[in-house]
Amino acid sequence: MSLSSDASTFLALHQRGTPGVFPTVWDPWSAQLAVDNGFAALTVGSHPVATALGRADNEGMTLEEMLAQVALITASVDVPVSADLEAGYGASADGIIDRLLAAGAVGLNIEDTVHSEGGRLRSTAEHAELIGQLRKAADRAGVHVVVNARTDILLNGVGEPEGRVDATIEKLRAAADAGADVLYPVGVHDDETSRRLTAELPLPVNAIARPGQDDLARLAGLGVARITFGPHWMKAVGVAAAELLAPWKTA
Repeated sequence: MSLSSDASTFLALHQRGTPGVFPTVWDPWSAQLAVDNGFAALTVGSHPVATALGRADNEGMTLEEMLAQVALITASVDVPVSADLEAGYGASADGIIDRLLAAGAVGLNIEDTVHSEGGRLRSTAEHAELIGQLRKAADRAGVHVVVNARTDILLNGVGEPEGRVDATIEKLRAAADAGADVLYPVGVHDDETSRRLTAELPLPVNAIARPGQDDLARLAGLGVARITFGPHWMKAVGVAAAELLAPWKTA
């Protein structure tokens, strides 16, 4: 299929109440494993990729290094792939979109924590401006790249506790107005918070899940439209591998 067709297919999988589950992979092996087990699309996480490459998360890689891994993954599977590009690695919107499409991916995450600048949080207006630039760059490229706008307000406990959900909704509404397709209030939230987010945000909401701990039916009932795993599937694989290896230690 073409990249445009992949992008349309991927966006259509985001359905409130019947969420698309897109395992977060880190190399061709994990990607093939997920596809062989019936998943229709994948996400590539910066954290697990950094771990696989022996680098630090939080822009410990370059954009080129991240997208080189994405290209290996897209070459190994025949499903839509989205890539977590952190805060953009300092690249221009056109540079991000052009390189993303060249790597064969049709979606991206963009977050508001700028790790290369001391971990500062982009303002609502600044984050929306970048998302608008990415949308225009994708339009120029002729592919409706699925833009997943992420904010770290809840994850990092930014601001006074009583105002964090309001601030998250405000920032993600601005992202929606700027051209995002999906909204990602990253973090593990209680049910009341999740229901409020899915009710008050105007676009499909991405939730993070921990395989082996969280429940698909519960997340679907909370109204999320997209489920990804962040680093948690890789961590669970590591735990299982350690259990398998433990009886074989000789010292």
